[in-house]
Amino acid sequence: MSPADWELEAALWSQGYLIAGLDEAGRGPLAGPVVAAAVIFPEGCEISGLDDSKKLSPKRREELFEQIQDCALATAWAASSNELIDQRGIIPATYGAMLQAIDQLNQQPNYVLVDGPRLPRQLSLPAQAVVRGDQKSCSIAAASIIAKVVRDRIMLEMHEQYPDYGFARHKGYGTKVHLQALVKHGPCPCHRRSFAPLRETRLQFE
Repeated sequence: MSPADWELEAALWSQGYLIAGLDEAGRGPLAGPVVAAAVIFPEGCEISGLDDSKKLSPKRREELFEQIQDCALATAWAASSNELIDQRGIIPATYGAMLQAIDQLNQQPNYVLVDGPRLPRQLSLPAQAVVRGDQKSCSIAAASIIAKVVRDRIMLEMHEQYPDYGFARHKGYGTKVHLQALVKHGPCPCHRRSFAPLRETRLQFE
């Protein structure tokens, strides 16, 4: 049985809604984009093991990523770059990616389940904010997995460009190894200059 379940979806399906789950990955790291994903499942879809992506191993996330793509009516993702995060702030950049992900679905939902305590202000569809939604709703859990896998793949590409920082290992989060690399090398083009550790490090290299 899935750690997340279909209870929220079932109540909405019974009212005739086409539901998208919406979640993000990468709000906290010091480098790389924030990625949002949206997933629409058909009623009766069965995928075992959907859960908060952070609770799953990389191998299991990749397996579920493929199963979600096979079962879903529609999936889409969008990213806000580190430059956009620095310009707008992490919350507006995250909500911008969420709205883009919804817009890019090849079917448009008429209800959205969003992970977290608040809804993006510009979301015009009927929606519900679900605290810890990736542990409660299979649609949100699936979106969290899509967003996490996509972002991890982006960070692996960044590792190829900037191997000194260990992005393949920590995916841009502020680990000890990452912070040590920042002190040694300074920030690279994919770092978020507006985040506190980068503001402090940048001063040492200016």
